[in-house]
Amino acid sequence: MAAKVEIYTWRTCPFCIRAKNLLTEKGVEFIEYRIDGDEVARNKMAQRANGRRSLPQIFINDRHIGGCDDTYALDAQGKLDEFLASEKL
Repeated sequence: MAAKVEIYTWRTCPFCIRAKNLLTEKGVEFIEYRIDGDEVARNKMAQRANGRRSLPQIFINDRHIGGCDDTYALDAQGKLDEFLASEKL
């Protein structure tokens, strides 16, 4: 079983598109929450993301990973694949 990956996005956000492209290139299936203009959903995301309201926000197995730059940094360190390979306990 693969990791559960969730991403909060806006449809036209370039950072959201870039983050989704990285996940897609890695063959990762993810749940996308498009929250364009939905402040209730954005507030829920911010609660999960320790107050961060920028987009995207990415979670792997309910662990907050961060945004696009955070995800690319994890990938550059070779840690993203470890998170993606881990199963939810």
